[in-house]
Amino acid sequence: MDTNKDTRYRILNAAINIFSKKGYYNTRVDEIVEAAETSKGGVYFYFPSKQDIFLGLVDEFANMLESRLVISIEQHEGGIERVDAALKACLATFQEYRKLSKIFLVQAVGLGITFEEKQRQIHDRFVEIIKEHLDDAVAAGEIEPLNTQIAAYAWMGAINEVVIRWIHTGEPDLAIALPVLRLFLLRSVGVSETQIMHINNKE
Repeated sequence: MDTNKDTRYRILNAAINIFSKKGYYNTRVDEIVEAAETSKGGVYFYFPSKQDIFLGLVDEFANMLESRLVISIEQHEGGIERVDAALKACLATFQEYRKLSKIFLVQAVGLGITFEEKQRQIHDRFVEIIKEHLDDAVAAGEIEPLNTQIAAYAWMGAINEVVIRWIHTGEPDLAIALPVLRLFLLRSVGVSETQIMHINNKE
């Protein structure tokens, strides 16, 4: 039996495929209606406009990514191990959901103030996750005191650049990029070689 949850899922799943192939402007709501095997009224019941469908996808991905980061972080102790766990979970999620990653990181750029504000809010959420655990690392004496807000922005920028490059070209493979990115980011906040080796050996 079809449920409201099933209908909403079908709409979002159809939108993922069409947005990722055709882009936001070239996608018509009728195409999403047809692919979702529902009615236009059914789509508009959940999403009053194409913009709402797109923003709904962005929210779905951001919430899933944050949930995965939190679960991964909770399995570790210490600020440095937690930000490293978040990095691994982040890259793994992007790799698993490449189409959603494209919508989230690439297509939302340049679509106007509403989209850019949404993306900025989500970026800020993840910056705060990084900052929180860098603060923990400073408090625990794992790294020297530093401006963790600026460091978190820099981390976010580096991760963003690597993932966007991968979305466009397929390179570098994110699993291969992980140890290089980890080394670069951890060194940037003063984590010692011994600490980095300890993290590597735990995998």
